[in-house]
Amino acid sequence: MAVVLPFEQVEPSIERLSALVRADLERVNSLIISRTGSEVTMIPEVANHLISSGGKRLRPMLTLATSALTGYRGDGHVKLAASVEFMHTATLLHDDVVDASEMRRGKLAARMLWGNEASVLVGDFLLGQAFKMMVEVGSLRALDILSAAAAIIAEGEVMQLAAAKNLDTTEDAYLGVIRGKTAELFAAACEVGPVLAGRPKAEQAACRSFGMNLGIVFQLVDDALDYGGSRARLGKNVGDDFREGKITLPVILAFRRGNEEERGFWRAALEGGESAEADLERAIALLSRHRALEDTVERARHYGAIAKDALALFPEGESKGALIDVVDFCVARAH
Repeated sequence: MAVVLPFEQVEPSIERLSALVRADLERVNSLIISRTGSEVTMIPEVANHLISSGGKRLRPMLTLATSALTGYRGDGHVKLAASVEFMHTATLLHDDVVDASEMRRGKLAARMLWGNEASVLVGDFLLGQAFKMMVEVGSLRALDILSAAAAIIAEGEVMQLAAAKNLDTTEDAYLGVIRGKTAELFAAACEVGPVLAGRPKAEQAACRSFGMNLGIVFQLVDDALDYGGSRARLGKNVGDDFREGKITLPVILAFRRGNEEERGFWRAALEGGESAEADLERAIALLSRHRALEDTVERARHYGAIAKDALALFPEGESKGALIDVVDFCVARAH
């Protein structure tokens, strides 16, 4: 059973962003390949399985774009962008172990091919390489931002574990989880550009705000897609959040708005772990009845507007336009 989410006529894309950073992104990709090398054969095998699996490189592209936006002239942004991608890849490897996920980006998750232990340890290797590149750049402030982000991301993941299967989780508490586990890396990826460029604190804060709110958009749309998307678009199975007992915003809204019988269903399926495949269709029907997916996307639009407003500080130009396109693209993923 599919749910039709709100539709817009124009199909936004990140083509302008891709064109803007293409040359630098090629340098980032070359650096990623060289830094995954190891005499331990399994390390590049596991790392490249995920790194080469078709991810958009959105986070490192944001580092490159905000560096361009703030007039950075140098090479440090390339190593920081590669560091951001390594941090992201490490969290995916770790997340798939925590969530016992079978699919990632339309392929078998690394843990299904090499095991949980290898996935965790290769993730640790990538984090080590990320911090090594940060040190090489020589910006103590950039190192501070990205190392703090690594700790906050881990905190967000632990917060999500604590909230798992807990239907008393509030919307505010859930937003706290996604700020940590998803949006913090977006924020850090955007903040280090103006830091390298030596720009004023106001511009650094504006880029951080843009990234934080864009990251919230990205995760909220992911939440909606898990129930209203397709396997091809998700790169994983539709309904995985439901099967894993994850309490995401669509569920929080439907649970709050439902009657006692409906709440009983959610408690049995998610808290009690009694869900069968037929229950996913019931869950989607309840989400539809209470407009939970549509309202999750509306929340995403709200945070998207905040992200765009954060860039008002900067003059019009290709870099700013490309970053605004990214916001529209992330919201449009819901369609």
